Amino acid sequence: MTITLPDRTTEPDPKPSIRPVPSTPAPEALGLTAEQVEELGRRLDAIRDRIIASRGTADAAYIRKVIKTQRTLEIGGRALLFAGIFPPAWVAGTAMLSVAKILENMEIGHNVLHGQWDWMRDPKIHSSTWEWDLVSDAKGWKHSHNYMHHTFTNVVGKDRDVGYGILRLSEEQEWRPYYLGNPVYNFLLSLFFQWGVALHDLEVERVASGEKTRKDFWTQLKGIAGKMRRQVIKDYVVFPALAGPFFLPVLLGNASANLVRNLWSHAVIFCGHFPDGTVQFTEEQLEGETRGQWYLRQMLGSANLDGGPLFHLMTGNLSFQIEHHLFPDLPSNRYSEVAPEVRALCAEYGIPYTTGPLGRQYLQVLRKLNRLALPPKKDSTTR
Repeated sequence: MTITLPDRTTEPDPKPSIRPVPSTPAPEALGLTAEQVEELGRRLDAIRDRIIASRGTADAAYIRKVIKTQRTLEIGGRALLFAGIFPPAWVAGTAMLSVAKILENMEIGHNVLHGQWDWMRDPKIHSSTWEWDLVSDAKGWKHSHNYMHHTFTNVVGKDRDVGYGILRLSEEQEWRPYYLGNPVYNFLLSLFFQWGVALHDLEVERVASGEKTRKDFWTQLKGIAGKMRRQVIKDYVVFPALAGPFFLPVLLGNASANLVRNLWSHAVIFCGHFPDGTVQFTEEQLEGETRGQWYLRQMLGSANLDGGPLFHLMTGNLSFQIEHHLFPDLPSNRYSEVAPEVRALCAEYGIPYTTGPLGRQYLQVLRKLNRLALPPKKDSTTR
């Protein structure tokens, strides 16, 4: 049976399917029968249906409050940066602008573009009209993320977020001397994460292989270049110029806020997909997949982060990465509500529920990056 993904896009039905690689916990290895997997799927569907039916004024008030808070922080931060010649004002302004950019990227932009708030019918908070404060073009990102990543989650060769085209993050990726630079590439990617994501959308390797025409590539590049140009002019020309003699403090404040946002979003996203306990799959194993099997793949391929309400807000509720991958179009403020139910289901069915603090998870990611930078041992049987 071909599944119907909960996160709908304009792309054709991808007919994804997966059996985990032999070294990962297949349903049988978890002690699950096909009937149990489908029952799990029905129970997860019931959770999703309940939340869908209960969306209402409280949810709408939540996202509007977050947007208002974000804009207040941005205006206040930019105003303080105009007085940035005084160190306390510069530090406070940069901090406020950093938080504003993180909120806009993580809790607002990412989730609005997922269509989580389309049910409100508000043209200002809709996936078809929202354009975020990033160099990534929203349309291109929705294809590479909503469609490719959420359809083929952790399928090496299909999910381009595995390695972002420059990193070796899976044993299934053939080792080349280039990957000796894994730690350096990851460090640079963390510094310039929004730029890496934007260029990632271009799928350069598909042009080289002939899967994508040069015409399509240049058309897409033109759109991305336009977005990049607008962002650079806004943050590094217009706002600094408006500050007059305080041009340099404002320029440095904007650059610092973008850097903080890049480092934070990189850490959160990598910790949600690549720490110990997450499972990857091979492209060759894509076959007809039931809805229950799709749900199981999302559970095995994602990891949560422990923290309190403020931490979850600052991660865009991607600290509930498992719940987000199960229900990518549910309002993000409801993930904390369904997380205990999902965790209980995992315990009942014997499915790993990977979670941990940010610091520990990120160290695990770095350890994996360093290990995969090296050539595999010839006598190794580890996949």
